[in-house]
Amino acid sequence: MNFRRPLAEIRCQSCLSPVCLEKCEPDNTVRKLFFWKLKQREIRLGERTVIMGVLNVTPDSFSDGGKYSDPDRAYARAIELEEQGADIIDIGAESTRPGSARISAAEEIRRLIPVLKRLKDKLTIPISVDTYKSEVAERALELGAEIINDPSCLTFEPQLARTVAQYNAGLVLNHMRGTPETWAKLGPIADPIGTIARDLEATISRARHLGVEKTRMVIDPGLGFGKRKEDNSVILARLGQLNGLELPIMVGPSRKSFLAHPDPEETKFASAGAVTAAVLAGAHIVRVHDVREMRAATDVVDEILRCRTE
Repeated sequence: MNFRRPLAEIRCQSCLSPVCLEKCEPDNTVRKLFFWKLKQREIRLGERTVIMGVLNVTPDSFSDGGKYSDPDRAYARAIELEEQGADIIDIGAESTRPGSARISAAEEIRRLIPVLKRLKDKLTIPISVDTYKSEVAERALELGAEIINDPSCLTFEPQLARTVAQYNAGLVLNHMRGTPETWAKLGPIADPIGTIARDLEATISRARHLGVEKTRMVIDPGLGFGKRKEDNSVILARLGQLNGLELPIMVGPSRKSFLAHPDPEETKFASAGAVTAAVLAGAHIVRVHDVREMRAATDVVDEILRCRTE
């Protein structure tokens, strides 16, 4: 699909706004089925929502900083997330919260490796590692991780794709605008979903050039990653327009600042609302902190989607 046609020539027939695809998917579109190839297995995507459970082993995460920085507590939490219904565990050792500073590969490895060593062969579900650094990715893949979730969409270290290809791992391409240090200064995006689609198309091409098979990729529009509150709402509303990229879609709305309430319980409910909207719009995977609660929500949404096919 060519996203470089003039946007003025391409308009959504339901909202008459410019879009980046030749046609929008109808509202009752059923998620396309994909087989996501990982290092040691395949995951069938599209029949039901896959839950990626977040495990931060950082001291400064925006939502649970320091809570699981101890390897033993991180290990226990990973086991708990699997028991609660997670299909994938996503481990992050460097915060990408707004305003956060970058850390060295050595420090990220120091935080990450003890947890991966404890978890090796202890889970029945695959481990993903949230990193943009090739050196960190290589160590993680050596210790059993099967997915690299790149928060920078190959903009920080493009050679990360080559490392992923060497290990036949899965790769999540998370769209990022700017850097965490500059997000507060960025204005709204004139055409959020069109911009994201074009950027992702270019990144997919770059990853394939570096040896990553398309069957190993998943795309993520990157809610909150350099987007304003109003941008995030547009992205969720028009998520289906990314279907033209012919890849599974992951969305991570969980506890993002545009959903935040003073009461954490209310934030959890807001996250469930955003998760529901994402799945109804075509998301194959949702990345969440509260696995048990979001599993309950996605089970309902999956049943609704099944009814669309009857």
